[in-house]
Order: sequence, then C-alpha cells, then structure tokens
Amino acid sequence: MNKITNKNRKKILKTSKKQFDTLLKICLIIGIIIVSGFIIYYVLTPEPGYVAFMILNENQKAEKYPTEAAINESISFYLTVGNYLNRDFTFQIQIKKGNNNTILSSSIPSNGTLDFTIGNITLNHNVDWISQKLNVSFSEVGQNQIIIAELWQIRNEVEEFYNNVFLRLNITN
Repeated sequence: MNKITNKNRKKILKTSKKQFDTLLKICLIIGIIIVSGFIIYYVLTPEPGYVAFMILNENQKAEKYPTEAAINESISFYLTVGNYLNRDFTFQIQIKKGNNNTILSSSIPSNGTLDFTIGNITLNHNVDWISQKLNVSFSEVGQNQIIIAELWQIRNEVEEFYNNVFLRLNITN
C-alpha cells in the first residue's frame, strides 16, 4: 500500500508541477503584454510641450535688468520666444505700460496701457526667436512702474492670451 501512495504522490506532484508551469507561463505572457502596452503608450504619446517666453537685457542676457530710469529715458530690452510644443506656434506680442494699479496675472491679460504690438510670427517646433531691440520710456515720475510683454497665441485667426513677463522700474527726474 505504501508503493501505491508514493506512486500517487509522484503523479499528483507531476500534475501540480505541470499546472504550476502552465500558470507561470500564462502570468509571464500577461505581464509581458501589460509592460509592452505601457512601453507603446509612452513611445506614442508625446511629452507635453511648452513655450519659453523671456525678457533679455540690452546685452541679450537674462540677467541684470534695469530697475531705475529717468523720465523719457529709453529702457532697452529684447524679448525671446522658444517653441517646444511639438507643433507650429503663431503668436503676437503686446507691449504695455503699467503702475501700482496694474493687475498682473499669468492667466489673464493685464489692464496696462498698450504701447505697441509686435506682429504675427509663426515658429516651427524647436525654434527660438529674438526680437529686435525694443525701447520704452515713461513720461511721469513714479515708483513701481511696469513694462509688460504679453504673449498672445493665434489659432484659427483668433488671439488667445498665453502668458506675460514684466520689468518693474522706479522712474525719477
């Protein structure tokens, strides 16, 4: 009777091993399919892009911005836009002036006074643009005067506020 029990045990163990091997293979195949799905999703889904929008000083550097100026003195600067959206980007820039009462937000346009506009420009993906030298002056004395550059995206001939950058200045006699 002991021999029959050992034979049955061996048979049960062989059957269990086969079932375990089959289950393990199924789990591995399912795991490979799931991981492959994540890899395919990652490869086919582009990373979200962005637009770089900055003020540069008169030496075309992002440093040592002017903080003081006299009445009617030209404040010189450049603007740069970099398109990293994985698509074309058409834009317009509005240069405005403001003061302590000017509301600044990254999600809505300011209530500053429009000084001038830089026309419609289209940038391809991965291209940077730098403006010509821009000059703004103030005709009144005041603390916390602001030069505002607003970036407006143009889609289907409709202008949409995109972002802004600004310089704060103290204007003296």
